[in-house]
Amino acid sequence: MKTLRYRNIRDKVMESIIIISTVLVLLPLIIIIVHVVVHGISAINWEFFTEELGSPSRAIQGRPTGLVHTILGTVVVDFMALALAVPIGIGAGIMLSEYPDHVLNPTLRIMNDTLNGMPAILKGLFAFVLIVKPMGTFSGFAGAVALAFVMIPIIARTTESALMSIPWSLREAGLAIGLPRWRVVLSTVMPAAKTGLVTGILIGFARAAGEAAPLLFTSFGNNYLPNNWLGFIFEPVDTLPQRLYSLAISPYSEWHSMGWAAAIVLLLFVIVCFVGARLLTRKKFQTN
Repeated sequence: MKTLRYRNIRDKVMESIIIISTVLVLLPLIIIIVHVVVHGISAINWEFFTEELGSPSRAIQGRPTGLVHTILGTVVVDFMALALAVPIGIGAGIMLSEYPDHVLNPTLRIMNDTLNGMPAILKGLFAFVLIVKPMGTFSGFAGAVALAFVMIPIIARTTESALMSIPWSLREAGLAIGLPRWRVVLSTVMPAAKTGLVTGILIGFARAAGEAAPLLFTSFGNNYLPNNWLGFIFEPVDTLPQRLYSLAISPYSEWHSMGWAAAIVLLLFVIVCFVGARLLTRKKFQTN
């Protein structure tokens, strides 16, 4: 009985330590969210989602201002970057996991690790030289390329880890019935690793969605809506992380409040994308 009582006490102590550790991890996030909401909720209104920012005189004169162009630009640039990064990142992860003896793998792994550890601002400079200089103008496409460089190494590494967790016996079963190697990977291994693949894509997307430094050299920013949807791709475009930074360092108190509101929208944007992707993929996989 004494041994059983001692084990119960030890179990309760360890459970309490785990709970306290979890609270300590979540506490900074909760403090940040509460601080952002308290300072930015007053600036969120209908005009915030329907009006352009315009010149500083609009806010000083009390005229309605908003960040509709910034929100739309963020959606276009981030999802364009996701479309560029996912095929390349997953392809690199498949190469690292499924073809470990390939001659290109050592070089690919070093380059992936280097790109992952490289500061985001250098990726923006690379996109500037690669896209902005030849085009002769800043653009949403250049910003998407810069953010894709942020996503690719994360997606590649998580894809490799997810695929490596699948038993080799599953691959051998596909090869045994005569399927080619690429078919086994696409039809058998990747569906089995779907949870890890989705998680890696979401982590890469969340990391890129909050980056402002690469966009300073690529999408540059704009206080107005473009004339048409192509303007979000081929013209300077505004994004929430970049606009949040510029509003925070501005000398106008009205713009400071809008900066906090932009942080709320950015936070909600990432949360909605996470929850939406989880729900859609879970429903699809359960149906299958």
